[in-house]
Amino acid sequence: MVCRIEQTEQQPEANAPAPAPQRVAYREYSADGPMAEAPLAAEIALAITYNGLSQAVMMVSPGNLEDFIRGFSITNDIVNDLGEIYDIRLSHFPQACQADVEISSRAFWALKDHRRQMAGTSGCGLCGVEALEQALPQLQILEPAALPPAEHLQGLRERIEQAQHMARSSGALHAALYFDEQGEVRLCQEDIGRHNALDKLIGALLQAGIDGRQGFTVVTSRCSLELIHKAVRARLGTLVSLSAPTALTVQWANKHRLNLIHVPHRNAPRIYSPV
Repeated sequence: MVCRIEQTEQQPEANAPAPAPQRVAYREYSADGPMAEAPLAAEIALAITYNGLSQAVMMVSPGNLEDFIRGFSITNDIVNDLGEIYDIRLSHFPQACQADVEISSRAFWALKDHRRQMAGTSGCGLCGVEALEQALPQLQILEPAALPPAEHLQGLRERIEQAQHMARSSGALHAALYFDEQGEVRLCQEDIGRHNALDKLIGALLQAGIDGRQGFTVVTSRCSLELIHKAVRARLGTLVSLSAPTALTVQWANKHRLNLIHVPHRNAPRIYSPV
């Protein structure tokens, strides 16, 4: 298959929703194969700096970037709350975006101190300690939250499919959704990265002042330990996954009192936490 991607010069607005999928021309891999077009999900490189200090570069879907940055900052323990984010400035380039984030002095000094500790471990024989602490961090134990009624999980996959507007046309996108106490979809964020989708949703919840302990949050991707970390740091009440969790994921959900539910494709929902 031979592909050609049409570039666009349109500059998105701040925190604009994801743009329409790009129409990509292709030729079927066969003798005299016909030409056609397919909508494919867009992605860009996003570079994030905090008070001028470069922190991360990642591939993301080009939409809801301010929500992503808010969620990323909270779930990666860079700030304690949105009050420590003073400003977000986005500079757009072809296939890339630069995010300059201004944060509080307390958060910035903590970030710089953490980076100094990371650099200081090089060559000492203990260079894995910081990585392990990041992979298995100390997290706050949540207050128990009520489980959603079983009927709110009925027909969940079909309702998610209806809410995923971008994935319906392009595919290749994970989603994180918030369902309110009546079991209705309130927010849906999509991204090529499963972590990115959840960060975008958490950022949107915080910005809207929605209590994530009410209702429940759904991820369409594999439920990894990192998603548990993000959910606990964002103080969500219930995380629902369409893919089975790992044993370690279940242990951490129980330890931190995060409700964890798996909704298999053909079987009844399974509550892994609380047991």
